[in-house]
Amino acid sequence: MNLDKIDIFSTGRQPVVIAGPCSAESEEQVMQVAAELSKRGVGIFRAGIWKPRTRPGCFEGVGKVGLSWLARVKKELGLCVTTEVATAEHVEQALEAGVDILWVGARTTTNPFAVQEVADALRGCDVPVFVKNPVNPDIELWIGAMERLNNAGVTRIGAIHRGFSSYGEKCFRNAPQWQLPIELRRRLPGLPLLCDPSHIAGKRELILTLSQQAMDLNFDGLMIETHCNPYCALSDARQQVTPDELMAILSKLVHRVAVADNADFQSYREQMDEIDNELMRLLSKRMEIAREIGELKREKGLMVFQPLRYNVVMERCVKQCANGRIDADVVREIFELIHSESIRQQLSVMNSNGA
Repeated sequence: MNLDKIDIFSTGRQPVVIAGPCSAESEEQVMQVAAELSKRGVGIFRAGIWKPRTRPGCFEGVGKVGLSWLARVKKELGLCVTTEVATAEHVEQALEAGVDILWVGARTTTNPFAVQEVADALRGCDVPVFVKNPVNPDIELWIGAMERLNNAGVTRIGAIHRGFSSYGEKCFRNAPQWQLPIELRRRLPGLPLLCDPSHIAGKRELILTLSQQAMDLNFDGLMIETHCNPYCALSDARQQVTPDELMAILSKLVHRVAVADNADFQSYREQMDEIDNELMRLLSKRMEIAREIGELKREKGLMVFQPLRYNVVMERCVKQCANGRIDADVVREIFELIHSESIRQQLSVMNSNGA
């Protein structure tokens, strides 16, 4: 994709901040939050008009009527306004109301048919569009959604990282899995990239930490859900902050230099390069041994996967990391990948020479 920078990134202000309530609930609520944010220097106001909810019966947004409230925010307070769209009808109504920036939500990004419908509705329009990551950790799906928009002629495209869904109890509402937006930036270095710490956190007290991590990873800005009375919000009350709390978060962010002087880090980088080379040598040696084991298993008529042995190796490695500074979950992920490759190597041996 050949993407132009979105207009809001030409202001020179870092980070770019988009703030406003999860949902537009009433005209009074929208105007109150927008006025408070405007007084504090926030220039881009967000509010959900159509809210995709997991189960029916929850507040699903006020619908088209809320667009007139965003138009009033734009006219009376001079703020840029943005909202989520999921269908061609949403796009048409939002553009007619003068919405400045659109975004495609995580559930929509997951569905290529829905993204294509949005892309077709935007054909010939010059509005900036952000694409939130899909709910599942699939970077190809994320990039594919942006490609569909770009193929329809949308050039001002940005991405929003809002975390990924996972099952069971967890610290965050949506796992950050920072490696995916990092990989996205590696593949598309000119792409504007925002972080939505509200949806990653699910709890307002975690937003500052996540915002700082995003800044440390060179994100271009933040989208933070802000409500004058978040405890009474009709959706996602737990993760919204007040305008004052938003400013407190922004004031505490540390902005670091993006590029370091190579001379300061040269010796460390040389040491890490040596370690990386040694790791690759050891991994190659491990795979050689895995193939030899595969040949022995073939001769003995043994199955490739030996679960008892796998559990012993995994438990030993996790136990060893307890004395270091490596997270146990990271160790598990690494050794799951190593084990998967060992299995692939052994299967390759098992199926060679007509076996």
